[in-house]
Amino acid sequence: MSAPPPVQTLPLCEAWFEIEVAGPDLVRITEPHIDVFLRANAWLQLGRDRDLLVDTGNGIAALLPVVQRLRKTPSKPLIAFATHSHQDHAGGLHEFAERWVHPADAGPTAAPTRLLFRDDIGPATRQLVVDAGGTLPEILIEAVPSREFNALEFRPHPAIATRTVEEGCRVDLGDRQFEVLHLPGHTHGSAGLWESRTGTLFSGDAVYATDPLIDTTPTSSIPEYLETMRRLRQLPVTVVRPGHDYSFGRELLVERCDGYIARRSGEHFGPSIRTGEARPGQGVV
Repeated sequence: MSAPPPVQTLPLCEAWFEIEVAGPDLVRITEPHIDVFLRANAWLQLGRDRDLLVDTGNGIAALLPVVQRLRKTPSKPLIAFATHSHQDHAGGLHEFAERWVHPADAGPTAAPTRLLFRDDIGPATRQLVVDAGGTLPEILIEAVPSREFNALEFRPHPAIATRTVEEGCRVDLGDRQFEVLHLPGHTHGSAGLWESRTGTLFSGDAVYATDPLIDTTPTSSIPEYLETMRRLRQLPVTVVRPGHDYSFGRELLVERCDGYIARRSGEHFGPSIRTGEARPGQGVV
């Protein structure tokens, strides 16, 4: 494998975000020039009375102008909901006026930790990636959004929650109604959004389609994660909109929950490496 380019010679890519229409009034926003380990989904759900942004990317390039261009009515209220405090989900949260976070992750969101170099990732998490057959480059970006961006000096911007939301809180868009689910394990304050009418789950990093599921950070808890997986397994999901990878349905959700429960109970299931590619028949969104 060739060595990564020196930080000073990373190519320029001003079109930092990739936009995909994921459903009626739903857009997925990703950062394709970031290593797959940090390449998270930001979901923009348009509503009748207000719009909802689930997660906000890494904060390497400005997200708010992109979101405003995608909204049908930019003057409408907009809620930015961070599923948890990690940089790849809350890095751009500070740009938005309404910032909603679970209280258990409000502190880390206000004092974020950089995730840009391999050495920024703890050894236990690096080992999880290796055990799943993956690799981590020295620097986790493949380009820069501007010549002014300095990777060595980059630090994620603190974001103070304007509202903390716990289990059962409602996110009302007028024509769409979501309920906050506390899904601890990846972090203590990990949370998702559930709409029972449509069977839609915005899961954050509680569950996504490929390994590894990360439960080795300083704010992770395997016992909490096991309880979250047992809970998610019973949810009558139609579609999961995850924090990474592609959308999927209930069959794969159950598979992922069962695999995690079995693995953390002592039985090893073969990994499916996070590559950003869909497996046949599961549909990229």
